[in-house]
Amino acid sequence: MTTLEFIVPGDPQQRTGGYLYDARIVSELRQQQWTVNVTGLEGQFPLVDKVACQAMSTVLERQPDQTRVVIDGLALGNLPDAVGPHAKRLDITALVHHPLADETGLDKATRQRLTEHERQALHHCRQIIVTSRFTARRLVELGLTERQARVIEPGVVPARIGARITERLAGRDDGLPEQWLCVGSLTPRKGQNVLLDALARLDSRAWHLKLVGSPDRDPVFAESIRQQIDNLDLTGQVSLLGETEADGLDQLYDQATLCVVPSWYEGYGMVVTESLARGLPLITTTGGALTETVPDNAGLKVPPGDIDALSNALKRWLGDSKLRHSMTMQALAHRSSLPDWTSAGRQFARAVIEPGRE
Repeated sequence: MTTLEFIVPGDPQQRTGGYLYDARIVSELRQQQWTVNVTGLEGQFPLVDKVACQAMSTVLERQPDQTRVVIDGLALGNLPDAVGPHAKRLDITALVHHPLADETGLDKATRQRLTEHERQALHHCRQIIVTSRFTARRLVELGLTERQARVIEPGVVPARIGARITERLAGRDDGLPEQWLCVGSLTPRKGQNVLLDALARLDSRAWHLKLVGSPDRDPVFAESIRQQIDNLDLTGQVSLLGETEADGLDQLYDQATLCVVPSWYEGYGMVVTESLARGLPLITTTGGALTETVPDNAGLKVPPGDIDALSNALKRWLGDSKLRHSMTMQALAHRSSLPDWTSAGRQFARAVIEPGRE
């Protein structure tokens, strides 16, 4: 029986894209009869503190020689000194969702420090797994590694077509207010503030937006979003729902006609495939991997941070029923081509056991 130590920063049950990816992969490995121990490290990440450093050192020190270890990049990248002493005796794989220095809002000195530390940390790993081709290229562009990373994209769980999508395709949706959904932790990189500014420029109010995501990762930014909704007089148009469990999120997808992803940057953007699995078209930015993961015919894409462009895309969506119907049809057409988690789990297992081989 294959055993694996899987290390993540903080609570493994967090409902962000990276943590959900990790949890799905762990579940699939266990379905393949692997014994997987998941350890959530105490401390602050990725701008680590002494608690985080000690937690990483402790969990690695207690692993027997030759243990297979996967470390999530959010925990790994800024702790090269804690990982380095164990690089030769442990079989360490890095799982990178996106480079730490690509986080929004970092000053130049912090970016440089994170880049250097992540370069050192990745050097200590036998191999690197990433979740998109974009991220594989990005690691090389930043000089973080010269090695070819293994790309294992997220899977998606089959989902029913949403009620509003069904109504739209049957021609029974005309005249009803648009129901828009934006899913992502309330952090600067997710760009909810940009979206709110774009919404404030819309002439029509025949829409309602539901913002779903934890306010706990950046409470200051989350509070600024609450204030922005009030200041822009959008309290009747925007619902701030906080983090939502899987069943509740399914219901929100079921009620939606469009998913909006205003992120400055995504290493993959799992919300894209979650939306397409339900036949839900998108308006997104071109930030990071989004320019590749969002099908051109099932979504409108605008530059990240461009309030005018995002507002114009939303206006176009509101004013063009043929566009709404066409993009919805194309989103449905992409359902059959989406990857599944079973395949992702098998690829991950092969990568961990046989690095460098497909």
